[in-house]
Order: sequence, then C-alpha cells, then structure tokens
Amino acid sequence: MLYLLEIPMDSFGWLSVLPPLLAIFLAIKTKHVYISLGFGIWLGWTIISGWNPLTGLIRTVDILIRVFQDADNTRVILFSALIGAIITFTQYSGGMVGFVNWVMGKGIVRSRRSAGLLAWFLGFIIFIESSICVLVSGAVSRPIFDRLKISREKLSYILDSTSAPKCILIPLNAWGAFIIGLLAGQGVDSPIRMLVSSMPFNFYAIFALTLVLVVVLTGKDIGPMKEAERRVREENKLLRDGAEPLISDDVVMMPPKSGIPYRAINMILPVGVMVAMMPVVLLITGQGNLMEGSGSLSVLWSVIAGLVAGAIAYRLQGLMRTREITDIFMKGVGGLVPLASLMILAFAIGDTCDVLGTGPFVAQAAKATLPHYLIPAVLFAISCFIAFSTGTSWGTFAIMIPIAVPMINLINLHPGLIIAAVLGGGVFGDHCSPISDTTIIASMAAATDHIDHVRTQLPYAFLAAGLAIVFFLIFGAIL
Repeated sequence: MLYLLEIPMDSFGWLSVLPPLLAIFLAIKTKHVYISLGFGIWLGWTIISGWNPLTGLIRTVDILIRVFQDADNTRVILFSALIGAIITFTQYSGGMVGFVNWVMGKGIVRSRRSAGLLAWFLGFIIFIESSICVLVSGAVSRPIFDRLKISREKLSYILDSTSAPKCILIPLNAWGAFIIGLLAGQGVDSPIRMLVSSMPFNFYAIFALTLVLVVVLTGKDIGPMKEAERRVREENKLLRDGAEPLISDDVVMMPPKSGIPYRAINMILPVGVMVAMMPVVLLITGQGNLMEGSGSLSVLWSVIAGLVAGAIAYRLQGLMRTREITDIFMKGVGGLVPLASLMILAFAIGDTCDVLGTGPFVAQAAKATLPHYLIPAVLFAISCFIAFSTGTSWGTFAIMIPIAVPMINLINLHPGLIIAAVLGGGVFGDHCSPISDTTIIASMAAATDHIDHVRTQLPYAFLAAGLAIVFFLIFGAIL
C-alpha cells in the first residue's frame, strides 16, 4: 500500500530491514511494544524522507491515520474492540461463571491436562477464521485456566499455536481462497490441487500443532514458560509483577451482577451465534462460495450478531435494563482500546515495510544460486524471516509465491514441497511475530502481557521451525 508517494521498491536495499528489526528488538528488550513500534515506523519514514527526522515524524503520523483507508484494517481494529463487549456481556450476565461451573460440574474439565485439551480442541475445530478461533477459545478457556492455576502465557501459547497453523492445514476459509488466488495468478493450472498437495509437507504447521498437544499431555515446559508456570503454582500470580495485559482489568475481572442466576446459556448463546454466523457471512460475501468470502467482514458481523443476541437475551430474561446493556457494552469496548492502538501500529509498520520494499529485498537477496535440495529449506527460512519482520503471513505469501512458482518449473522442483515451504514460513511469522495481528489477538484473548506471550512462545516456535528445516532438507534431497 503506497500511501504517501511512489517509490521504487528496490531503492532502499538493506536499509529496508532496519525498521522492523528495530521494532522487534526494542519490543523484546524493553517490553514497551507501543513505543518500539512507533520508533520502527518513524525510522522507516525517516529513511524514506532522506534521513530527515522531522519529515519522518510528520509522515509517521500520516501513515497511522491512513491505516483506516484500508477497509480490512478498519474492520479488524473494530472487531478487536467489540470483542471486549462480548467478554463483559458474558461476565456481567453470569454466563461465564455459569459455564465454568457447568463444565467443572459435569467433569468435562477436572485437571490442568483436560483444560489444555479443551483449549487445543476448541482451537482446532474452529477452522473458519484464525481470529475467531482465538477469540472463542480464549473466552471459553480463560476462566477455567485461571481457576486451575494455569498461566495466562500458557493459554496464549495454546491459542496462538492452534490458529494460523491449523488454518493453513484446513484451508476451507479465506486463507485458502487467498492462496488459491495467488497460485492462479501465477498461471498454475490447478491451484486447488497444488494447495492440497502442499499440506502433507507443511512441516512447520504440523509440528506446531503437535508440539502443543505434547506440551498439554506431558505438562513439560521449556524456557520462560517454565518460570511462568512456577509463578502461578507457587506464588498464585496469573501474571508477573509489572505485566501489562492487552485487556483492561475492568473487562477481564468484571464480577457478575449480584442477585442473578448464573446460567451457562448466557455465555454459550452470544459465543455460539458469533461462531455460527462466520460461515453464513462468508457465504454471503463470497456470493455462495465459502472460500471467496471476506474474512474480516465475516468476523466483524459475527461479533455484532453475538452482541445483539446476547443483549436481547439478557433483556428478555430481565437480567439487565437497556441502560445497563449500553454501559457494559461501552466498558467492554473501552477496555480494549490498548489492543486497538496496537493494531493500528502493527498495520502502520506493515505499510511502512511495503513502501520500503522489505519483503522483496530479503527474498531477492537470498535467491542466489543454490543446490536444488537446499531450496525448500532456504525458501522456508526466508519466508520465516519476512513474516517475522513484517508480522504478516498473507503479505509473505504475496511476496514469495510469485518467486517460488517460477522456480518450480525452471528447476524441476516438487510443487507441493516448495509451496509448503513458503506457506509454513509465512505461518511461522504470523504465529509468533510480536507485530502480527494474530499474536496480538492471542495475547488479548488470554488477557496476558503481549511481550510475555511472545517470549514464552518463541522457544516452542523455534523448535517446530528447526524440525521443519530438517524435514525440508531431507525431502528436498529425496524428491
């Protein structure tokens, strides 16, 4: 998206990677993600402006405003704020407590292991859209995890690791439609067949999903996650001291209204309507084709439908008056202003990278002469770096598929393996980059500190990526 001026995409060279790298480094080092992203955006526009810092600052403000020119961006920011109202609705109505009591009373969840399996299962079966998967699974699982003293970091890891990786393996969603469109644009005769042929080779997504299941079943933790789990069990602290969750305590800690019955249906109804509306709106926006529907539009209208269903149900039950419903709605939306702000910054740095040509530079720089058996692993590594630096898997797909498809024909490579390398690398970045919208939403849904989520998740993501590289090397040599 070239908002401010026309600039050749290859004119900045290695300078194009500095802004996202600075933002990521500062975010992880200082834990001040808003300031870090702001510095990254400013540096990008300072470079674009011939190293004039004042002009860079002016254009930084401009690009933040222009984020809203993209309808998809605006819808994502809007539904991210509205989901706060879903959370406050289900809590204030007693639905959240009622649901937890029902689940615990029925013996569906009795232990830390069964709670983790519930979150994994919910995340896996909701494959229509990555964000809705995270939001629903988080809303259902968080109070159960809290009661069983499981860290918010563990929940956010489970949510994040069963969203993008699963969507790429079950692409009956906007992900699949987008990739098929990119493949068709490269002249692929049967893009659906090529996408399907890549699924068995998408080693990163397979390992990421499997690793979550192993962690849940064994209870074994590595790296910072081990400390997070110790803190909850021994100190009874769901968050570390000084943590800044991406959702206000007014939202996540809202007590139920006094003097009302706690009914599970008051949580199940709005969440169920939200989930059920997703395929409906995808069919409508896709004119009867589920895979051609608008993901962002579907999520937005699904959240709105869930809110309307909840408001009507609470009013008919006499749980809340109209004024109460409005007040709780506004409190929920207000509690997610930090998330909406972070989304704006994330989109802005992505647009800045588009202007700088970060993705094409990295891809072209690594497109040197390579032995053919190394190409799948190298394509995966490049896609990982681009996606992690820019925070977008779809942007990575758009950059790398036009590079990878011609290589398939010119070097006689295995189509499924090559496409899987690109898709898996893109998912890695979407899964664990601190500037990815999916990673941000996972932090919000688990009500945890965003950088704590990234730090505790990275060791698992790197482990899955390392295994994927080994398998890409092996299959690159034998296919």
